[in-house]
Amino acid sequence: MIWCGYPRKLKNMSIRGLKKKQPKTFKVKIITVDAEMEFSCEMKWKGKDLFDLVCRALGLRETWFFGLQYTMKGICTWLKMDKKVLDQEIPKEDPISFHFLAKFYPEKVEEELLQEITQHLFFLQVKKQILDEEIYCSPEATVLLASYAVQAKYGDYDPNFHEPGFLAHDELLPKRVLRQYQLTAEMWEEKITAWYAEHRGIARDEAEMNYLKIAQDLEMYGVNYFPIAQNKNHTDLLLGVDAKGIHIYSINNRFSPNKSFEWSAIRNISYSEKELTIKPLDKKAEVFKFFSSQLKVNKLILQLCIGNHDLFMRRRKVDSIEIQQMKAQAREEKARKKMENQRLAREKQLREEAERAKEELERRLFQLEDEARQANEALLRSQEAAELLAEKAQIAEEEAKLLAQNAAEAEQERQRLEITALKTKEEKRLMEQKMREAELIAVKLVKESDRRAKEAEHLKQDLHEAREAERKAKQKLLDITKLNYPHMIKYPQALPTDRDANFDKGSIKLDLKDIDLKRLSFEIERERLDYLEKSKKFEDRLKELKSEILALKLEEKQSGLYSHWNEVLGSLDRSIGNTPSWMKTFETGDSLDINLQRPFPAYSLNTTSSWPCTNKIQHTVPVVKSSFEANSLVANSVGTGTRKQIIKVQQHDSDVIYI
Repeated sequence: MIWCGYPRKLKNMSIRGLKKKQPKTFKVKIITVDAEMEFSCEMKWKGKDLFDLVCRALGLRETWFFGLQYTMKGICTWLKMDKKVLDQEIPKEDPISFHFLAKFYPEKVEEELLQEITQHLFFLQVKKQILDEEIYCSPEATVLLASYAVQAKYGDYDPNFHEPGFLAHDELLPKRVLRQYQLTAEMWEEKITAWYAEHRGIARDEAEMNYLKIAQDLEMYGVNYFPIAQNKNHTDLLLGVDAKGIHIYSINNRFSPNKSFEWSAIRNISYSEKELTIKPLDKKAEVFKFFSSQLKVNKLILQLCIGNHDLFMRRRKVDSIEIQQMKAQAREEKARKKMENQRLAREKQLREEAERAKEELERRLFQLEDEARQANEALLRSQEAAELLAEKAQIAEEEAKLLAQNAAEAEQERQRLEITALKTKEEKRLMEQKMREAELIAVKLVKESDRRAKEAEHLKQDLHEAREAERKAKQKLLDITKLNYPHMIKYPQALPTDRDANFDKGSIKLDLKDIDLKRLSFEIERERLDYLEKSKKFEDRLKELKSEILALKLEEKQSGLYSHWNEVLGSLDRSIGNTPSWMKTFETGDSLDINLQRPFPAYSLNTTSSWPCTNKIQHTVPVVKSSFEANSLVANSVGTGTRKQIIKVQQHDSDVIYI
């Protein structure tokens, strides 16, 4: 029984023990400058427990610079390390939010900030304060600080990688500076990039340290400001607490303090409700008293003064073993990082040199390939050119032979042309002479035509007179017939003929003009025939001249004499173009009626007498019909055929001769 009940009791005790070992927790959210973390805290934890947990999570050993801050009723308050978290006046929220921030600032960042994480946290916080305008910075300094921030974030500047616009999403300058100068984002980026390009080779921790070294020289760096008053009713002053001491500022000037109390010169700081008293180390010096707006503010001021004073005194004492170890580790780490950076820089340099050598080799290889390709192309071109030159040489040789042959032919042609030119000149001279002769013949023909025209006029007059004499003779004959043979009037066919009539010739006296008329008719006929014969000869002569001219024209077109012969032929046409008026009768086909009334129409005459006969005489005379329709007698240079016109001279019963 005893042994059976004992295990049951032991089991109940172990369950109760487990329940007791499970403490109650609450959630906490820790907000750093660049991250957020959540932790579960026990209800009994003090502020130091939570703070140590956060530092272990961050790997931070320089814990004395930082604290956990929260905001309560508009006042920023720091979590107390020696008091439970839940017992302090913290926001009632789940999870409870705390900001992990630097509470105290070093006097010389390069000497006091040993760990890289410490430098990084300070860098982020100071950068945020400058951008939020909690720390005033000149525009020139902000551009320089921005270039170090870019170096810390992006590393060395590479124009191929960092193209324009790569800083468009980064906040690097305070809004006050942007409003003051009103430059475009591209202009600010250009200014920052100009400084950024000069920081080549600087590591991230070095860039952040350079940023802090510039920022620690700013007037508002590391100063916590509180509004105070010298009496209870007015707040016309500012109290500033930093790593070097306490400073009194005017409300409108946070750069130059009106009065300062260094930590080494302060003997005691105390407060009574809203009144705060600063007692200098020199007892003879005046005690400074001021009033704050709330009691919590005085507690916060006193807390900051105590912490800064302790750090001030620690800096001036021999470092503790922990600090010495940390500094030694920091030096070793810096030396190691320096060597690593140098090695990396050397490797980077070697890699860049290798890349440059590779690029140079690739470029050289490409150049050699290009040169080889060009050489091959040049060789092919040379071969093609050699083949072409060989062909050209062969062609040139053949052309030389042809040229020699052509030269010989040209020489023969030249000699022939010289001979031809001499002949042409001689023929030209002969042709000109012939043309002058033709012109003289044409002139003579014109004159002859005029003379013939005048003779025709005289012949017409004589013919008219002969007709009139014939009419008178016929009338006289009729009168005599009526007197001697009155029975013949009714029967004229019974009249005696010349052969049968036996009458006294002496009683009838014929007019001698009948004989003249016959003679005149024969003379006209003879002259007309002579004229036609001359015209035919002249036409043949002109045809010969025309054929010679045409032959010469074909030969002399190349020697520039074509226009000359045209002028000669034109002058010939103009010279023979004036046709006599009496020749127009033959050209137009008009008939000339010559009424030759014979004195004895009923009797025919013999061939030896001048009397008319009844025989019909027909003469066929060739008459030249030219191609001119403008009264030209002679064919022109183009030449046309000739046609014959029949001229009939016929004796009719009406005693009319038709031509």
